[in-house]
Amino acid sequence: MEKKITNIRRNILRQAFMNAVLDKGDKGIHYDDVIKTMEKTVEFTDRELSLNPSGAVRWKVFLPFGIIPPVKFGWLKRDKGIFWMTEKGKAALSMDPAAMSDEIKKLWHEWKLTNSDGDDESEDDNEVEAPAAQASDPEFFLETPAHLTNERTVFKRVDYDLAGLLHYIDIGDIGLPDIQRPFVWTAAKVRDLFDSMHRGFPVGYLLFWSNAGAEGTRFIGTNDKARKVPHLLIVDGQQRLTALYAVFRGIKVLDQDYKEKQIEIAFRPRDGKFEVSDAAIKKDPEFISNISELWSANKSSYALVDEFLKRLSEKRVLTDKHKEVISHSLDRLFDLQKYPFTALEISPSVDEEQVADIFVRINSLGVKLNQGDFILTLLSVFWDDGRKELEHFCHDSRIPTTGTKPSSFNHFIQPDPDQLLRVEVATGFYRGRLKIVYQLLRGKDLETGQFSSTTREEQFSILKQAQKLVLDLSNWHGFFNCLIGAGFRSKDLISSETCLIYCYVFYLLGKTKFKIPQEKLQSLISRYFFSASISNRYAGSFESTIEADLNRVKDLTAADGFTSALEKIIADTLTKDFWDIALPNALDSSSAQNPAYYAYLASQNKLGVLVLFSKNRTISDMLDPTVRANRKTLEKHHLFPRAWLEEEGVTDLKLINQVANFALIDWSINAEISDTAPEEYVKEMKEHFDAPQWIRMCQLHALPDGWEAMRYEDFLVKRRSLMAQIIKQGYESIK
Repeated sequence: MEKKITNIRRNILRQAFMNAVLDKGDKGIHYDDVIKTMEKTVEFTDRELSLNPSGAVRWKVFLPFGIIPPVKFGWLKRDKGIFWMTEKGKAALSMDPAAMSDEIKKLWHEWKLTNSDGDDESEDDNEVEAPAAQASDPEFFLETPAHLTNERTVFKRVDYDLAGLLHYIDIGDIGLPDIQRPFVWTAAKVRDLFDSMHRGFPVGYLLFWSNAGAEGTRFIGTNDKARKVPHLLIVDGQQRLTALYAVFRGIKVLDQDYKEKQIEIAFRPRDGKFEVSDAAIKKDPEFISNISELWSANKSSYALVDEFLKRLSEKRVLTDKHKEVISHSLDRLFDLQKYPFTALEISPSVDEEQVADIFVRINSLGVKLNQGDFILTLLSVFWDDGRKELEHFCHDSRIPTTGTKPSSFNHFIQPDPDQLLRVEVATGFYRGRLKIVYQLLRGKDLETGQFSSTTREEQFSILKQAQKLVLDLSNWHGFFNCLIGAGFRSKDLISSETCLIYCYVFYLLGKTKFKIPQEKLQSLISRYFFSASISNRYAGSFESTIEADLNRVKDLTAADGFTSALEKIIADTLTKDFWDIALPNALDSSSAQNPAYYAYLASQNKLGVLVLFSKNRTISDMLDPTVRANRKTLEKHHLFPRAWLEEEGVTDLKLINQVANFALIDWSINAEISDTAPEEYVKEMKEHFDAPQWIRMCQLHALPDGWEAMRYEDFLVKRRSLMAQIIKQGYESIK
């Protein structure tokens, strides 16, 4: 049994009491009924129930709940055991929590000065006064939780049919707030949504924010709207409504790459089957290839059914039963306009930060969002221009440049906003865990746990400065020169975008904080990226790894210290055992995304290696990302052809497709070799080279002497070791 009612608990009970009174309006409520009403919103402890041993709910029960102050201040009115809420009480409930605390303190001390004899309003001898220690302490009724200072709920339930929702989107009365994400659903998911609705299944509720004065909103679709400012903003349900709107109106929407996208869903009436439309479906008379036509044709359901049956009858023999089934199925599809939706509308009195918090809470329990999404939510509320800058930068990185205008477009990465946010928070806060940064940007002091608008503004100031550095195009493209300097020509050789963005962090720190000269910085970051990539440094628990790496440099002030810290990380990674043991073992893989194999190709780029069996074409030239052809100029060639290996009894694809069995050669030579035995085609190729050329070419392609006649498994072991040596040579060639 609890021995004490804490101040926080007392605030909750007092607020529940006042809300119980408020709910009864002008009729008031007798204190015999208050507890019953309160029980709907709070669960009483044994200690609280023990205050009422006689079973009669009397005034003494409410004293420890902190009810005296609201009565003394005139917020509650009491007469013969009945309570009413006064206008002063309603005004008090609407106060900001801090302002309410100040008002209570002031009124309490004023009351104490004029009522030194204490409480004299007991109704009979069985009622008692408030304990002196509690009644004399203003903290007895302070610290009311902020979410209890206003209405009991911050939303109301509203029912819609789909036609009504689409109409409100048409005129712009329902809009999209910037705390939402782009349309990311696949066409298959849209198909499944329509299938569920057609079957009469529930598809979830919607959450709107009622705020007629909202700014910074987008509209669903790409057409113009009648209203400039929407009355309802979608907090949860954007993907569903966007999908429905796109299909019902046949309107294109903007996808996550900022491109217009048409969604076409097909329907087969005879069995109610939905499909994503394709060329074959468009030729099948049993399908309506694009159901958008049903609603955009401005025809009655009768006319549409009649047209479909006539068209199908030309290809199929339809019985009366067939026609009945098809007609019923089409009627159900057409009537999806009447499909019911329930929406919860958040009150317009709720501010942007609370809406953002609601959005985060809802989606953290349902839609999978990462911490970067949460931070983007805060950017939408407190720094909308910053979010737009991120989105535009990401958009431009996907579009090849024309003319001389600088752009974020590159051949290495098409970043998403949350990836750039990681760079910003690492650069600005020396943090790798975005969860902590989300708390910081909400204004939380990590030591005290208190939230402050001043703290929030300070943290956003840091983020703004970091974003300025991250989105600076000279920094952006300067970093990519480091990747080229390490032999990595394009994203085709990038095994981890996470590794890339965190190496960008150290480039920015080296350039802007430590002022390292560009030539020296490029060499340092080139080698750092090489070592981080080949070792998979930022895989797995990468947030912990980057935070540990940032801790090594965050307190440094001199360039030499920064350089030494990164050099030590490189040295601790690329040890003798790494080159001799770990790296050959890492090459024991059939994965197409093997970081060690990418490092091997990058090293061949750095060393200027000629294409296998070529006298003048380098691998670097043939991997130029600016050259695009219908067929890749270079192809991965099985040194021991697959068909030949299978004839020799090697059938395990993981063994056949080992990276040590691949070499890049010209596609025409690859086609010529086909499934010829290694000894046969090598003998023919060798005739085109003199001895020194052949020996040099085999060395740079990590091919052991006489490899074509070796046992396959022995060849793989030997070549992995030689490939590791090529990688080491490539790393050591970085200047």
